Amino acid sequence: MSSKLKFGVVVFPGSNCDHDAYHVCKHVMQQNAEFLWHKEADLKGVDVVILPGGFSYGDYLRCGAIARFSPVMKEVVRFAERGGTVLGICNGFQILVEAGLLPGVLLRNTSLRFVCKFVRLRVENPDTRFTNQCRAGEVLHIPIAHGEGNYFTDPETLQRLEGNNQIIFRYCTHEGEVTEEANPNGSLSNIAGIINEGGNILGMMPHPERAADPLLRHTDGQKIFKSIIEHYLMGEREPVLAESGRR
Repeated sequence: MSSKLKFGVVVFPGSNCDHDAYHVCKHVMQQNAEFLWHKEADLKGVDVVILPGGFSYGDYLRCGAIARFSPVMKEVVRFAERGGTVLGICNGFQILVEAGLLPGVLLRNTSLRFVCKFVRLRVENPDTRFTNQCRAGEVLHIPIAHGEGNYFTDPETLQRLEGNNQIIFRYCTHEGEVTEEANPNGSLSNIAGIINEGGNILGMMPHPERAADPLLRHTDGQKIFKSIIEHYLMGEREPVLAESGRR
């Protein structure tokens, strides 16, 4: 068995961050990587699925609303339900929400403008397969690029997310303070990323793949990819759902 992980990067019509994610997995993190076309019904034995950013199907109807019906998503859902690791970035987060793999909805930014800039993220839960290389309260510097990143959900779901430590990242200041000014899109409770109850699915609006290559002089995003790799090196290769609901 290879000691390297195999990342599968899904490509939808309109994806524009697929090659960035592939490059980071293959060339920066030195792992195996393969593109998965949206019409395929075979995940090709990957260990990790990445739903990249972009504008899948032109964002017609609603962001991620059409992509959820792609043939490949049926396999992604099965993979996720078996405990497989799934990372949804930006449009990928929107697709995960539309597919019912994560709770809530992504609305238009309160500014009604597309926002593209670096932001600060506070790590709320370092005890996940996506953040085990981070410290609690650590501030990461990672870019965003979206027009509909305003996370919203009902009060009961928010309470459940808080109680289960499912909120992984919050927008914050350089000092790690969660403030209204640090919130770039109006997200409820400054939420920038959440996981499911099983702990194997992460959706985040910021782009870690755009802050991972040392040539770009920003590498905080590497910590998400390193955490996933470390999770598999230290644990079981075959995904298993934790009985407690979170790994």
